[in-house]
Amino acid sequence: MSRKAPLFIRVFGAVYHVWYFVCRLLSIVLLSPWLVWHSRRAAEFHRFYPWARLWAAFIFNGMGLWRKVRYESRIPWNRPYIVVSNHASELDILLCYRLVKSPMVFIGKAELGKIPLFGFFYKRTSILVDRSSLASKRAVMEKAARQLAGGTGLCIYPEGGIPKNPKMRLASFKNGAFKLAIESGTPILPIAFPDNRKRFPDFLSGGSGAHSSHRTHTHRSLVDDIAGWRRPIGTRFFSSASGIAPLRYRCVPLNHEQISD
Repeated sequence: MSRKAPLFIRVFGAVYHVWYFVCRLLSIVLLSPWLVWHSRRAAEFHRFYPWARLWAAFIFNGMGLWRKVRYESRIPWNRPYIVVSNHASELDILLCYRLVKSPMVFIGKAELGKIPLFGFFYKRTSILVDRSSLASKRAVMEKAARQLAGGTGLCIYPEGGIPKNPKMRLASFKNGAFKLAIESGTPILPIAFPDNRKRFPDFLSGGSGAHSSHRTHTHRSLVDDIAGWRRPIGTRFFSSASGIAPLRYRCVPLNHEQISD
């Protein structure tokens, strides 16, 4: 049985989360003229994406979360990728916006579209899936394939959500992202977030604060960045009939290696 965090840590965590929601609300309100205008049509998404990246930076800076990004290789940003990442915290989406410079659409659960104000933009710029509906899942795959064909990348969390067990480092990966990558010939870009859950956990679980340091870096930051940034994985040599599992198994160790350090 896990031990509860001390009371002052839980109070700090709750206050810090409230401030996070304040930053999120203020950023949307301040940027809303541009966000609304550039999210009105799918053809405008490449103009919306830089504003979404600015929105994420606004929240991070408002929360005092300083980032330092280190790329393991030069990544050409003039083409789409399927970004595959573990999912551990509300910070993950914001960090993906800041890390990935080529436009990408998120695939997320339909419930996110019901969040006041945020949901309005999320529905207009993301692909929503009702995980209880097979028809919705099929429609998502078709929409995602059209996005890739049009030159827009995807961000998919193949665990299907944040694992409910806080001790679970990495849940099983679902096949959808890898099937899309093989069928479209789109490279996969794996990213691992080693300790976002520790830095920004659930509402009453506290968090280690903006001055803690990640042990794999000397830079001091709350999220001290993305130790698992990897080279793109090409998909043209994988077949749709037999290549999904090998491609998935190639990505899982990359994520597990980084989040277990």
